[in-house]
Amino acid sequence: MNEIVVVTDRADWRAGFEERVRSGYRAAGCSEPLTEALLAQALKGVEDWTVATDGTGWIAIGLIDDNGRTVGRIHELTVPDGLGWAERWCAEQGAQRVSVRLVDGPGQFAHYPVRGQNRIRTAAERPELPVGLTVRRLTEQEYPAWYEAEQAAYVADIVRAGALTPEQAGEKSDQDFARLLPQGYLTPGHAFYAMEAEGEVIGTGWVNHGFLPGVTFGFSLEVHPQHRGKGYGRAAMAVGEWATRQGGDEAMMFNVFGGNEVAMGLYDATGFAVLEEFRSIDLP
Repeated sequence: MNEIVVVTDRADWRAGFEERVRSGYRAAGCSEPLTEALLAQALKGVEDWTVATDGTGWIAIGLIDDNGRTVGRIHELTVPDGLGWAERWCAEQGAQRVSVRLVDGPGQFAHYPVRGQNRIRTAAERPELPVGLTVRRLTEQEYPAWYEAEQAAYVADIVRAGALTPEQAGEKSDQDFARLLPQGYLTPGHAFYAMEAEGEVIGTGWVNHGFLPGVTFGFSLEVHPQHRGKGYGRAAMAVGEWATRQGGDEAMMFNVFGGNEVAMGLYDATGFAVLEEFRSIDLP
């Protein structure tokens, strides 16, 4: 392997990187407006990244603060066998963990545990609710209990994925919910649903219309534990598609945490493809 050196003139890398990112999202079926929005997210903080090359490929890497921990973020790695160099760079900068966002398979990161995935699919043009299931808006009186349950579930998902300790997950939950729902039940663009069957609430939904161009983000489509195993999981996904079209969007996107194999199996079966995968590993 040739020597890997940090470059100061990043023009050639930057142009190629942007096109490679675009190509990845286009290959996943994203519209041009959605592709450009996702590219803008991928480029966040790009001026602070370190870029290196061995003459055959590129390494683009940076640092982020994740709830008080310094984490190395590998933004691109096309240098063959360049992962060791990237991990050493992160360790030398004081990082305790290395993370990566992938759009085209694990490659050199196959041994990194999966921490989460963004899934997406185009909603049916005229989605119909499953027979026997009705959907209504969650009431403002139901919102506080729903909010408390959602926070608890979010913390449990983070911990199960191995991303943070319970204490760190609790802090992240408080911060994320405050950011996402600054006006609580009345936060613009957000809709909350109750799913009912046989006269009782069997689950809830929380979506954000216009999250990205043409995309509704499903923050939660939850079937209550006592009603699981009855086929309501697929029904909840149909509700998500219905809500997407109700909000005027074309595609539905959501996140699933690593370690939730049951949910991943359901999403595979219902046609929600992996758009992005997030992996990370702790450094010694």
